Amino acid sequence: MKEEKKGISRRQFLGYSAFGLAGLTILPSWAVDGVRIAPSDRVVLGFIGLGRQGLSDFRGFAGCPGVEVAACCDVDSIKIERFRRQVMEWQKLKSMNPRVDAYEFYEDLLDRKDIDAVEVASPDHWHALLTIHALQSGKDVYCQKPLAYTITEGLAMMRAVRENRRVLQVGSQQRSGKEFQKAIELVQSGAIGHIEKIYSRVGEPPTPLNLPEQAVPPNLNFNQWMGPLNDPKVHYHQDLCPIITLDPPQNETLWGAWRWYQETGNGYTADWGAHMFDIAQAAIGMDGSGPVEFIPKGYNGSEYAAMKYANGIVMTEQPYLDDNDGAQGLKFWGTKGWIEVARGYLASSDSSLIPSELAGRRPMTPAQQQQAMTAAQRSQRSERNRTGALAFEISSPHMQNFVDCIRSRENTIAPVEVGCSTNTLCCLANIARELNRPVKWNPATLSFDNDKEAAAHRLYGYTYRRPYSLPYSY
Repeated sequence: MKEEKKGISRRQFLGYSAFGLAGLTILPSWAVDGVRIAPSDRVVLGFIGLGRQGLSDFRGFAGCPGVEVAACCDVDSIKIERFRRQVMEWQKLKSMNPRVDAYEFYEDLLDRKDIDAVEVASPDHWHALLTIHALQSGKDVYCQKPLAYTITEGLAMMRAVRENRRVLQVGSQQRSGKEFQKAIELVQSGAIGHIEKIYSRVGEPPTPLNLPEQAVPPNLNFNQWMGPLNDPKVHYHQDLCPIITLDPPQNETLWGAWRWYQETGNGYTADWGAHMFDIAQAAIGMDGSGPVEFIPKGYNGSEYAAMKYANGIVMTEQPYLDDNDGAQGLKFWGTKGWIEVARGYLASSDSSLIPSELAGRRPMTPAQQQQAMTAAQRSQRSERNRTGALAFEISSPHMQNFVDCIRSRENTIAPVEVGCSTNTLCCLANIARELNRPVKWNPATLSFDNDKEAAAHRLYGYTYRRPYSLPYSY
């Protein structure tokens, strides 16, 4: 594949950046805050995909003892330099050797023998190839959710993890949230009786790509960003790859809009479905399995999209709060009551079931969220003014679980089978929506029931753009 790379050359790429991004091997200093870390406890990371999510995930990993960041990779030279500056600032604060090697092509990062694991925070259409090639190179992987863009990609990733005997954590961090763990425990213990239905609010599905084509900026290798995508309707627009600047510093003003268009993503169906559908499946014992029928919104006058399980439970994509229909979250309806759960919020028809420290508060309206975000930004600026640096480290049980499993070689809390089954559910929901009719699926055989039209849908699998090909194909 290296011989067939298209677009700008590495020399051109580095020339476009005014920052001299040299890809040189580093010899990390393992004294952190003056305390030496035993070699057996070191975990050396490489990051692939350095946008908003990659930066956020770096802060989570920075809070895990024994973690070092050795290298990074992105198709945007300015995002590379932003990432390097922040990591090196953190390294200095931790008395580490301040150095992060930079790469445009991920294969060069994967060639590094000193890297134990990689974070994959690329657009979804790259998840499968980046993850599989990392696994094949002997690296463990933290892959952002949703696991993949299509069903067959997720299945291929599942096979690759097991055949290469590696550790994978899906970035569905709600699995590690105490309020969600408690909700799962209560449902599974029968605290609200037999579950009959679930309301799961995730948000709107993707829409057709309607952004006008723009000129590609010199700092971006858009051909490499495209990778395996094989749709002639996809072209560059700055909303797909949000622009940032360093001097003056200006971060992304929006999430990469590729996720909102069906040619490049799966909309809120997957973006938040990878969180909420994931928790629903865990609670009702459907990890690694899934619904058997998907009914799109509007079919025969239905108000909400529905997913039916073989055990009779029906999950609908609909509001779970009477006064906030945009809030993402879940409501489990049982024969003896209900449980509501969202980030920082847990409630029940029987209040005695909810520990006070987990109750939190009801999700905010969009206006309240904007006010909270503005306050958080002011607080962050204040922290930088006071200390001269951002508070880099955040507590992340999900990242810590991944690091612990790298050391123990045990399954993570969100292993590949979990991510694959949730990803399959999200893809099937969008397939039924686009076909505008019910779609039946067999979770045991991982196949459609004599439905050639659904099996031919691009979200089941598509032919990659040359020279890319999907290993472990189905």
